[in-house]
Amino acid sequence: MSVVHRLTAGWLVDHLAFINQCGYEICDSFAYPGSITLNTSVSSTGNYHATSTFAATYSSRDGPIPCPGDVIETEGRTAKMRYVFREEFFDVSKPHITAAPEEQLWQGCSEVSLTEIKANSNREEHRGETKSGGDSVASARKKRKRKCVFNQGELDALEYHSKVRKLIWEGTLHLVQEGLKSGFLHCTTAELSCRKNVVPGHIGCGLAELCEMAKQFPAVNESDHQAVHVLDDETSIPEQDLLSCVTENSSNCAKIVLLMGQKYLVPPKSSFLLSDISCLQPLLNYKKKYDVIVIDPPWENKSVKRSNRYSHLSSWQIKQIPIPALAAPNCLVVTWVTNRQKHLRFVKDELYPHWCVKTLAEWHWVKITRAGEFVLPLDSLHKKPYEVLVLGRVQGDVKEALRTSEVVLPIPEHKLIVSIPCSLHSHKPPLTAVLAEFIKPDVECLELFARNLQPGWTSWGNEVLQFQHIDYFTLLQNE
Repeated sequence: MSVVHRLTAGWLVDHLAFINQCGYEICDSFAYPGSITLNTSVSSTGNYHATSTFAATYSSRDGPIPCPGDVIETEGRTAKMRYVFREEFFDVSKPHITAAPEEQLWQGCSEVSLTEIKANSNREEHRGETKSGGDSVASARKKRKRKCVFNQGELDALEYHSKVRKLIWEGTLHLVQEGLKSGFLHCTTAELSCRKNVVPGHIGCGLAELCEMAKQFPAVNESDHQAVHVLDDETSIPEQDLLSCVTENSSNCAKIVLLMGQKYLVPPKSSFLLSDISCLQPLLNYKKKYDVIVIDPPWENKSVKRSNRYSHLSSWQIKQIPIPALAAPNCLVVTWVTNRQKHLRFVKDELYPHWCVKTLAEWHWVKITRAGEFVLPLDSLHKKPYEVLVLGRVQGDVKEALRTSEVVLPIPEHKLIVSIPCSLHSHKPPLTAVLAEFIKPDVECLELFARNLQPGWTSWGNEVLQFQHIDYFTLLQNE
């Protein structure tokens, strides 16, 4: 299970274990009779991932070691190919920013006033500026003067932090203590590895760019075009088919999709649509109503605008997502929100009412190291070691709501999801296990703006296959 410990405060979650329990095993149907189809991944260093199991079935007298995709004669033996996510992407052994010794006392205090947090944040800013030797003295003084006065957004963020701080600190402490007792977390760094989590360099066009290119494809006649493309043993899919309908893996085994020369792993019992917000019609044509909808919008902010690395949507564009058309009665809606209070207010006061969703709770995802420390100082002014989830339910038929409430527990007002974060940008922790007790079994689940796939879920986004790229995985092999 991906839930390592469950307490009143929330859950300690093993994100890596969840990925590896998704069933990334290529079944025998991919192997020709009397042979093994070798689909080895290539690491960022250019080395093929091979295992001792393979060595036992393939020796030097059989000839040179084969390349990915080659077929190996094994005198009637067959093998299943199993992939696991690369551990180094979860090898967060030290905080990204360590609190200064005098501020570590603040981290160990659950009761801190708003005034104290402001003073602590000012000291942090002052220390950061004095360390930056590239600025002139005049410039540094100007910055320090500016930072002594908080703007309204910063004041709102500080006020919110002062309200949730005790819940986050105490709840995380209890979950970390359980993790240390069980050995899931390690309080010493001596055992931790120093592997580099190098992101593989992908060749060719990116997924988001492909979605933009798709707008230049000839228009598809909706009446003639299929709503679903079911994956079979053929791994290559025409780009137009992949972008114009929902792709579904209905089998109990993983599949490999070849897209523009790149391989992506698709877990069993999953479906996805690769498109941007202007091409949502294929998802509506899928004609499913979802009991759970998780949304991770690309929120607009200054740094995103400046970098141009990530696409973003305005509040108005996010409101246009057709949640009422996708949601089943009493659907649970979960939205990831940045720590900007402007976005949190927008979700609760505008977005959810616009979708006829009633806000029920605010949960927090807390990011820790393998030693159980916050990845960032808890009272850091700019970046916090936590993110917010806003949970709500679609308001609809009263009888349906009453019938559903008899089966599942009510949503708690506050819970923590504590986990070691993935070092890959915006790879959120799984919610499947933590939501299980609050939803009926075997429900239809949808993730919007997804960057990875999950068994039992439909996923949509213009980067929906991003973390399914085969280079993020290592090949194992079972007999």
